Amino acid sequence: MTEGIGSVREGDSVRGTGQGAGQGAGQTRAKRADARRNEKALLDAAAAVFVASGVEAPVREIAARAGVGTGTIYRHFPTRADLIIAVFRHQVDACAEAGPRLLATGESPYVALTKWIDLFVDFVVTKHGLAAVLRSDSAGMDTLGAYFLDRLLPVCTDLLDAAVTSGEIRDGVEAYELMRGVGNLCIGADNDPRYDARRLVGLLVAGLRQPR
Repeated sequence: MTEGIGSVREGDSVRGTGQGAGQGAGQTRAKRADARRNEKALLDAAAAVFVASGVEAPVREIAARAGVGTGTIYRHFPTRADLIIAVFRHQVDACAEAGPRLLATGESPYVALTKWIDLFVDFVVTKHGLAAVLRSDSAGMDTLGAYFLDRLLPVCTDLLDAAVTSGEIRDGVEAYELMRGVGNLCIGADNDPRYDARRLVGLLVAGLRQPR
């Protein structure tokens, strides 16, 4: 074994060994990328189902939307709490990443803000079912709450600042109070068909416009 290691270090058959190692590393990276894509597809499907049907929606409904068997979901997320926590973090990350993209590609900072708030509403509707599922895990809720604020407050602040700078909305609105206001308007939206939270949120955001 020692002689073999020494011969490789001196360059004998290095090219062949390097190619094998490179191929192995490439295959490993490809598998990891596939696993990430598969998990993202599951989380996207779960988030969409949770928004439409609530966090107690049957796993088979999520599996059908994702185009996989229920066993695949249970392999990734053994319990419903595991799945909901993963969806929570996934949606927080998606909201955080959407902010800069919308600012860069939107018609205006205000349009970017309204589209971002629309995404935030989807997230909040899902989030409201979280406490009931994790009621016995206050530490877990605290951790998720801190993650939520750390990721989303700066994004919302940047969107508001850009819209103020462009003269489209009035100054003086803090990101925290806007996000909390949106969250409060979404309470009960998942179980009262007569209440359209998204319309009320739209009126709230429209009220930020600078009078002309």
